[in-house]
Amino acid sequence: MHKIYDKWPQIAKESYNTNLGRVDFKDITHIVFAGMGGSGALHDIFSAILSKTNIHVSVVKGYHLPNTIDSDTLVVTTSVSGNTAETMTVLDSAKKSDCKLIAFSSDGKMKNYCIKNKIEHRDIPMYISPRSSFPSFLFSMLNVLEPIISIKKEDIFESINNLEELQRKISSHNIVTNNPSLELASWLSSIPVIYYPWGLQAAAVRFKNSLQENAKMHAMVEDVIEACHNGIVAWEKKSDVRPILIRGHDDYIKTRERWDIVKEYFEQKKIEYKEIFSVRGSILTKLINLIYLLDYSTIYRSVISGIDPTPVASIDFVKNRSK
Repeated sequence: MHKIYDKWPQIAKESYNTNLGRVDFKDITHIVFAGMGGSGALHDIFSAILSKTNIHVSVVKGYHLPNTIDSDTLVVTTSVSGNTAETMTVLDSAKKSDCKLIAFSSDGKMKNYCIKNKIEHRDIPMYISPRSSFPSFLFSMLNVLEPIISIKKEDIFESINNLEELQRKISSHNIVTNNPSLELASWLSSIPVIYYPWGLQAAAVRFKNSLQENAKMHAMVEDVIEACHNGIVAWEKKSDVRPILIRGHDDYIKTRERWDIVKEYFEQKKIEYKEIFSVRGSILTKLINLIYLLDYSTIYRSVISGIDPTPVASIDFVKNRSK
């Protein structure tokens, strides 16, 4: 798996430059992104990118479409394997409505369903697993959906260039000096609670998921502002849980004030914490940089723990018993 992670910048560039055929559905006011696991994490990024536009976004991680879909809705279903049961259910429901529809997968039932029903489908390669295929799907989808989401090309190029810079610091070719992913992995010796500001939720949730799948360890996520109204109380009791603060380079001023208060509280309580800062740039650049750094730390954590990050026997158990 680490060999694929080392190639993330290259995969991102090749995926964005591959001509899969762009779509330009007209008059879209609502986009529903449907997918589970690694595919759902992709959709969280699209939700963040579109958060300051006039397009309403829904992210579905389950079986049901929102009742608000209509002819001005675009439903985007993504299943890296092409066989995700929940997403196939959403695809079938969307096909029966009057919404616009496009699907992305590496093959499987989804591709066959789309061919049979003349639904727009884009075939994207999978690299070992859905989670390690993240840049392949993200940058292919950015290309295909670019006319709809109106993302700037310079933001995409910036994000890829940033990945290339980060790769030199965190890849398996630099496992001895100043590797921030390896440093974080070494620090992650117990269950983390990951705090994030709203705009960086996609990176925090992806980090949690990757810790669970790659390092086979429990992890929790909390919005830092919401946590100040509930979750922070749990620290009044001694705990082995370790806080990680995922911070934006240019967080909203009131959020920065709240970070300072939370840090002051941890320091008074002598609670050790770790801060991870985003880079400068667009929301895409910030998120993909964080995801790359944090994901690679979960690979290193699995190695430190003597665990193979690739197999996910528990997920296979659930899938084999699901109808």
